[in-house]
Amino acid sequence: MTLKLTLFSQEKEDFVLEILIDSDARFSELHRLILDDCHYDEHERQSFLICDSEWRVRQRICLHEDEDVGFDEDINLMSRTRIGDFLEDEGQRLAYIFDPDGKRFFLMELTENVFGRTEKKAIVNRRHGTAPVQMCNSNPASRQGGFEEKSSPAEETGGGLEEDFYGDEGFEVEELDPEGYEIEE
Repeated sequence: MTLKLTLFSQEKEDFVLEILIDSDARFSELHRLILDDCHYDEHERQSFLICDSEWRVRQRICLHEDEDVGFDEDINLMSRTRIGDFLEDEGQRLAYIFDPDGKRFFLMELTENVFGRTEKKAIVNRRHGTAPVQMCNSNPASRQGGFEEKSSPAEETGGGLEEDFYGDEGFEVEELDPEGYEIEE
């Protein structure tokens, strides 16, 4: 089965990716696709956060085993974890932390299950806009573009998985209208 994921940024509202990936693919393949498409560098603390319908973090999928996770938290590695193990229902949500030092992330949603189709390799099916610049530098004075520091899913991983995302109260899923963007194929 193929999963259609929609990735978007709260910091650059015109940036949207539609990704097709097989449910048997590993999170490491999705991670690599996002890095390559956005022209980002890999950093050891990049991770995926599986969320509930209110954007509260429920599971974390790490790039490396040695990441700072709580003793009671399961360690799921991108290279070993199948996407289909965590995503199966349309509307499920996750976040991808691309700039762990700046606590910046993309929000993602499983927008469609495509039955009877498999993808040999993950692809970006549609794209609109350009990705925000990756600034993996913990010094806010060196940031460009006037981006303000905001709390993020990355902060919740240290304080427990039940915490809320920044902006979860003001975000309406109806505001995301992928068909309203002029998406290039």
